Amino acid sequence: MKMKVEIWSDVMCPFCYIGKRKFEAAMSKFTDAAGIELEWRSFQLDPTIESGHGKDLYQYLSERKGIPYEQAVQMNAQVATMAAAAGITFNPANAVVANSFDAHRLIHLAKKNNLGDEAEERLFKSYFTESKDFGDHAVLAQLGKEIGLDEASVQETLASDTYAKEVNADINEAQALGIRGVPFFVFDRKYAVSGAQASEIFLDVLNKSFAEWRKENPAAAFETIEGEVCTPDGECK
Repeated sequence: MKMKVEIWSDVMCPFCYIGKRKFEAAMSKFTDAAGIELEWRSFQLDPTIESGHGKDLYQYLSERKGIPYEQAVQMNAQVATMAAAAGITFNPANAVVANSFDAHRLIHLAKKNNLGDEAEERLFKSYFTESKDFGDHAVLAQLGKEIGLDEASVQETLASDTYAKEVNADINEAQALGIRGVPFFVFDRKYAVSGAQASEIFLDVLNKSFAEWRKENPAAAFETIEGEVCTPDGECK
């Protein structure tokens, strides 16, 4: 039995990628990391995006936020600097803005095959570093294959509406919990951390939440049926 940490995230959110790195840094210092079950949950920052619109990231943000194009360029340059500090290469000038819903469906397929974290990592890198187009099913199918998913299963999923309900359920639950932005980390449904916080903050919450969880869920002792045994001191009885 493990304590669950849920992360609501959008694979086109730079702070979600940065937050993943900072959380991983905390986990590397957390002595009970083996007792944590990580679950990625879906969230869409902009479900209205139409794939294939031809706009670059700066133009898209300029229009959506109502800011000058140059300001959008400057904003992303600052984010790229933050990403670099976390060991991430962010190429905003080449980013392909597309709807992330199908990418989230792919993540749910990956979760079913115990590859949720691998899917998140590959999708983050493909968007922010490699400028892949999530609106292209061939691209998503290749990414799924790269992390070890069955290619036919990936193609079948993308060609249907499989896992659409699961994606929408995650999004609806986020709204019910009052989540308005991502990344959003929930620890054992008792504590939450919003944003790409410093790794020290994640570590503090991990220690606090896990200590409380362990008190409520002590390590299970075996219920033993006694019988004849031999012991290291040479006695057999």
